[in-house]
Amino acid sequence: MMSVYVTFDCGILIVWIGREVRPMPLFLASESLANSGAFPFIMKEYAKGFYSSKAWQHCRASYKKSVGGLCERCLAKGLIVPGEIVHHKIYIDPDNITDPEILMSFDNLELLCRDCHAQEHIARKRRYKLDELGRVLIT
Repeated sequence: MMSVYVTFDCGILIVWIGREVRPMPLFLASESLANSGAFPFIMKEYAKGFYSSKAWQHCRASYKKSVGGLCERCLAKGLIVPGEIVHHKIYIDPDNITDPEILMSFDNLELLCRDCHAQEHIARKRRYKLDELGRVLIT
């Protein structure tokens, strides 16, 4: 199995696959890595239609406004951090991609900052370790 390292710096995703380094803008990285499993919180192919829908865009904006635009986990710790990602508590998968209670219910949504969202997915996958330089090691 080949090692994959991923870091993010100034809007550029840096991916090391074996000894090859592939810096790329994040919007290109999402295209090439979405289904590779190398970066778990990039949109999966089966969810692209949902995430680009007007219904989701409206729901996401409404939810963000309803919670005041701040990261809910940071706020619970007394920190004021802008929320950027509306996260599904019950993860979207091919089996529930058509279930409106999973997709659009405010009870299943949580506004997170990028750090909290990354921690959620890294903790869930448990396939990641940090090396001595703080880079994500995907095993």
